[in-house]
Amino acid sequence: MSSSVQLFRDQKYHELKRQCIQQRRLFEDPEFPASDESLFYQTAPSRKVEWKRPKDLCEDPHLFVNGISSHDLHQGTLGNCWFVAACSCLALRETLWQQVIPDFNEQEWDAKNPEKYAGIFRFRFWCFGEWTEVVVDDLLPTVDGKLIYCHSNVKNEFWSALLEKAYAKLAGSYEALDGGSAADAIVDFTGAVAESIDLVQGKYGEIISEQMKLFEDLLKVHKRGGLISCYIAASSGSTNEAETEMGLVIGHAYAVTAIRKLRLGERLVFSFKAEKLFMIRLRNPWGKREWNGPWSDNSEEWKKVNNSERKSLGLTLENDGEFWMTFEDWCKNFTDVDICRIVNTSYFSIHKTWEKKMMHGAWAKNSEPLLNRSGGCFDNRETFLQNPQYVFDVKKTEDKVLVSLQQEDRRKYKKEGKGDSIPIGFEILKVEDNRSCRLHKLTVQERVATSPYINTRTVFLKRILKQGRYILIPTTYHPGIITKFILRLFTDVPSKLRELKADKPKMTCWSLLCGYPRRVTQIKIHSAEGLQKQDRSGGADPYVLIKCENQNIRSSVQHDTTSAIFDTQVIFYRKNIDSPIIVQVWNSNVLCDQFLGQAVLAALPSDPREEQTLQLRGRGSREAAEVPGHITVKVFSSDDLVEL
Repeated sequence: MSSSVQLFRDQKYHELKRQCIQQRRLFEDPEFPASDESLFYQTAPSRKVEWKRPKDLCEDPHLFVNGISSHDLHQGTLGNCWFVAACSCLALRETLWQQVIPDFNEQEWDAKNPEKYAGIFRFRFWCFGEWTEVVVDDLLPTVDGKLIYCHSNVKNEFWSALLEKAYAKLAGSYEALDGGSAADAIVDFTGAVAESIDLVQGKYGEIISEQMKLFEDLLKVHKRGGLISCYIAASSGSTNEAETEMGLVIGHAYAVTAIRKLRLGERLVFSFKAEKLFMIRLRNPWGKREWNGPWSDNSEEWKKVNNSERKSLGLTLENDGEFWMTFEDWCKNFTDVDICRIVNTSYFSIHKTWEKKMMHGAWAKNSEPLLNRSGGCFDNRETFLQNPQYVFDVKKTEDKVLVSLQQEDRRKYKKEGKGDSIPIGFEILKVEDNRSCRLHKLTVQERVATSPYINTRTVFLKRILKQGRYILIPTTYHPGIITKFILRLFTDVPSKLRELKADKPKMTCWSLLCGYPRRVTQIKIHSAEGLQKQDRSGGADPYVLIKCENQNIRSSVQHDTTSAIFDTQVIFYRKNIDSPIIVQVWNSNVLCDQFLGQAVLAALPSDPREEQTLQLRGRGSREAAEVPGHITVKVFSSDDLVEL
């Protein structure tokens, strides 16, 4: 965790606590007062709420009773089972909750020194790329002397109620927490990378191969400290919190507390007619109401497994509200899963580590097209490229890339009726290997990935990309929308992610001496075919070298072929427009590369822009002798430097 922590509303915990102890008073938070404005912005609670301190609710209050655990929690009257599910997930991982509840021992009630208690607590959340400390007092909303929102099933334990209060303060009010997403809360608790999967759309209940891939992925995430929750989305005919025939609650977030792949012993293979079992354990935040299908508490399946086998298989139940299901049943009964990967970027770890880059950006509107940064999604062909553009490189032959785009948290705008997330997404384009200015027109570039477009706070994508340079374009779905975002990119080797800001090469003092570009040319070398054989097996190891003025761009080598596909793209800003562009084909060799032929291009703006096949020739002018082989290219030139 980074050492720099932002202070929410600039409140300094230690200073405030010291003042309260000196003045022998309990802290009352002026920034989130014990009043109606902190409770709601629209719908008042049905009964009169009284704000009470823990010492008024029980004899011996504590932050934790017998440590923290995922079954400490109960949802109150708010529709925030998602928050409770996120807390249940958080409680499973000590390193994570200790980040959210810093110095928990120092914050704990001290029965021996009651004068040290000042009624002030602090919690940390990962807000929009930065850890933010939120201070709260301990006045909690009650009706009839009972907590009405999130609370523990142990009467004198208060960590979850106080954590919820700090989270409500961040959101503007308790009501702003009504109806949210467990994934968002987990990201706020951990800085994790969130991915949401629609189990119905992905047909995970039907396609066994997809099911197995998902199982392995979830198993890996869980083992590496990630957090997983799931729910059943309400369909048009069903309502939230109704129960399915199988005892599951609709519209209700469940925390995944264990995932197991079990190899069965001989006796059990005979009983279950399978060598392996794929199992998942869930917890209902209400702490009761459970699944009643196969492997539910009193089902036939358990009768076949004796106690010692349960222990050795790890098929244990910790408490009420927890239950096991087969992974297949889980895929068939739930509709959505939120996966929060705790992405490991430490070099001292045994698990895979990632190279991480994070950029803060914004969609901003401007009537001048070159300055507009809110062009909408790819469907808006005229304006799509008028969005922020980020360039990155894939250095390996291929690399797995994780991308997370997160918009700012809009809950604080709920009071103004603008609290809903905006539909966002992004495109990834493979571009010229040497591009360093913004892209103005799609010509030779290749669209390699499109994220889903959804009105969730975070959009996530994982892809395997081939070596080369890419532009990532985050967009709102509709053009002209203004909001901030953060973009996170994780790769195996450093990607040098950076924003492209310049529309064309910079004019410098040097340009006055050496000249400024007058023409821009884009070239895509698709392939080279019919090349001369270079080795005994009748193949070659060709690559192309593209020369323009004093720049040389080289493609990767294609092995053992005389017909190679390159799909290499380059862009040149040309000062001397009479000097041609030369595309050479070479054979890669240990001692010395061999020249196989070249094509000379004038690359004029008037030249055809369709794909063309050119005969290879020897060195020298355009009229040099023909040699075996030809190349297929596309060439675009313009004297308007911001056309391409």
